[in-house]
Order: sequence, then structure tokens, then C-alpha cells
Amino acid sequence: MVYPMNIAGLKRELPICKVTDDLYIGAFVIFGDQELTVATARELLKLAPEYDYLITAEAKGIPLIHEMARQHGDKKYMLARKGAKLYMTGVFETVVHSITTAKEQRLYLDTADAKLMRGKRILIVDDVISTGESLAALEALVNQAGGNIVGRMAILAEGDAQERKDILYLEKLPLFNADGTVKA
Repeated sequence: MVYPMNIAGLKRELPICKVTDDLYIGAFVIFGDQELTVATARELLKLAPEYDYLITAEAKGIPLIHEMARQHGDKKYMLARKGAKLYMTGVFETVVHSITTAKEQRLYLDTADAKLMRGKRILIVDDVISTGESLAALEALVNQAGGNIVGRMAILAEGDAQERKDILYLEKLPLFNADGTVKA
């Protein structure tokens, strides 16, 4: 089963994948789709408020903010990692429970990046916002760093996220029943 979508002027078919017995999602994976990455970055930048730095969580948002930064002429963007790395100068840390991840995860922000973010306008970007858990974790890291959140963006808003007034997104992605029909 697939769900056909038009995203940033491009047609894509998203495989419908099981999360639980009564919840299925359209699997949106930007990895490897250079055409879609460029187009969605361009369209998100048209909606973006003024910012100093972009931030996303590892991993699916990485190609998106890289391309957004490239198109916008940014020299740097921030990345919340799923694990602390040896090269990090120190870390801020928060917990996240994502709809697509079975277990609790942690996100880490390098204190060197946090220092750059202090007092700056930060735009949070993700590929899909669904439950808002990843978004909340990124917000916590930005707040710990002393950054000023100026916006929250995603390519797709899934389920209840479609009703949120505090996020900007390109398209709505419904949730699905086991038979592939859209949940009411």
C-alpha cells in the first residue's frame, strides 16, 4: 500500500507502514531523494522567518537543513545528535520519544554550538512533525542554550500536528488504518 502525494510540486508515493495494530503512517524518507530535498528546502525557505541558525535532530532532517543552509547562504547550522561524540566540547542533553522509534532516545547538543546559539534567532526544522516529541526535545535544547526560537518548520505535518498554529509546513500527511484508508 502507498499514499500518493504532491510535495513541493513533485509527485511521490509514500509506503504505508505499521506503527501499532491500529495505527499506520505514510513513510516519508528524504534520504537519497536529491530532487525532493532541493525542492522542499526552497519551498520552506519561502515561509521561513528571519533566523540566525537552523537546527534539526539527527538523522532525517540533516539533508534538509543542509540544503536550506546552502540555498540561504548560511555558513553553519546546528545538529542535535543521537549520541555524544568524542569531538564534542561538552553536551546539553534531553530525552525524546518519537513515533517512529520504539524506545526512548536522547539528543545531545555540543556546548560549542550552544554558545553560538545564545541570544540568536533559531529556526527548528524537521522532515515530519507528528506527535511533537522531537520538536519538544529540540526546543528544550535551544532553551538550555539560551537561543530564541523564531519558528518551527517541517515538510509534512502528520495527524494532530496539522492543527498546531505554531508550526509551518508544506503538506498534510494523514494517519492510516490497517487497510490503508485514511483515519477519520
